[in-house]
Amino acid sequence: MARPASRQELAEYCLRNLGAPVIEINIDEDQIEDRIDEAIQFYQEYHADAVVRTFIKHQITEETLEDKVIVLPDAVLSVTRVLNLSAGGDAADMFNVKYQMFLNDLYGLRNPSALVNYEITKQYLSLIELTLTGASQQVTYTRHKNELTIQDDWHKYLSVGEYIIIECYMTVDPQAYPEVYNDMALKRYTTALFKRQWGANLIKFEGLQLPGGVTLNGRQLYDDAINDIEKLEEAWDSKYSLPVDFFVG
Repeated sequence: MARPASRQELAEYCLRNLGAPVIEINIDEDQIEDRIDEAIQFYQEYHADAVVRTFIKHQITEETLEDKVIVLPDAVLSVTRVLNLSAGGDAADMFNVKYQMFLNDLYGLRNPSALVNYEITKQYLSLIELTLTGASQQVTYTRHKNELTIQDDWHKYLSVGEYIIIECYMTVDPQAYPEVYNDMALKRYTTALFKRQWGANLIKFEGLQLPGGVTLNGRQLYDDAINDIEKLEEAWDSKYSLPVDFFVG
């Protein structure tokens, strides 16, 4: 199938690219599964289309307040911020500076020119808060442990039953979105990994002459695959990956 929509169809597509069924491709089923897993992992870590920005809600429990750790799904790559930890306090306190500013300026925002002053004032208040108190929540996320830790006094902001919103980046699950298997970059990379595995298997029989004078040349096949993989990985950096963020200051 030219448009694979499952792991099995992706495997069959890549094997046909290598010559099957005209040529016998000497790769074991377990090796095929391993190479597909390797290709998907590379795709999820380096392809821009494999990662989405999303929000996860988490309800606070007694265990959460005690351990100060939230276990996130395996698909989460990074956490950018945690929202609404202190929103309740600002909204509930009518003597809060932000509350009074928003209340008094809301009517004046009908004038488009007032919006500029409103935004500058908000940024100025945020700068004062950051300078005097530091970041509102210091967030630590360990990907391989899937644990989010907020270095703050949770009891000051939260109580059991409330929710926090976690802004994060998650990988796209091919099982849930089968169109991933039809990604051109993924198909080419998986084919190259199959070719490398095929060559690695045949290297052990290098120089062996088969009936009819045919000689196996696994080394050449392996070297060609390594060259293909290097070119594809370079293309991923230039074509499929997001540009590197720049930090100023």
